[in-house]
Amino acid sequence: MLRLMSDPHDAELLLPRIAKGERSALAGLFQVESGRLVAVAQRILRRRDLAEEAVQEVFVAVWHRAGQFDPLRGSARGWLTTMTRNRAINMLRDGSRMDYHDSTTLADMGDRAVDAQEAFDALAERDALRICLEQLDEPRRRAVLLCYVTGLSHGEAAATMQAPLGTIKAWIRRSVVSLQECLS
Repeated sequence: MLRLMSDPHDAELLLPRIAKGERSALAGLFQVESGRLVAVAQRILRRRDLAEEAVQEVFVAVWHRAGQFDPLRGSARGWLTTMTRNRAINMLRDGSRMDYHDSTTLADMGDRAVDAQEAFDALAERDALRICLEQLDEPRRRAVLLCYVTGLSHGEAAATMQAPLGTIKAWIRRSVVSLQECLS
């Protein structure tokens, strides 16, 4: 039986086993990471059923492409999160599964900036990602959270923050580099 992983770096140990075709390693990775990944996808898609579908597609891709994971380029959790975020955004762009709502209903769904802050607040005090995010000044942290947690484009983040697009792009680019350095 596969033990529950307490250290996020343990995910890196499962990917080579998945690349060799070990179904139990995929099951273990799914057991540990799927809840977090569904939450990431749900923040973008705003629907649990679509979020679960996105995560299922990500794990199918992991089964086929686990050998492509390169620990020198980032963490396994980061790789999984990026795949999930990209899949969810692609589902949004596709739009064929989306329900369209009037402006009143959309306003009632909530503010993405609040979602981003709630996601940050939900991180444990000792979580490495939270510690690294806290090192960023507030506007830069908010720009990163808007784009990577809620799935806003740089332009949408610029409009939300009422800042120039070039500034937002620069903040995000520099902040991501800082986060990568901090997390490595």
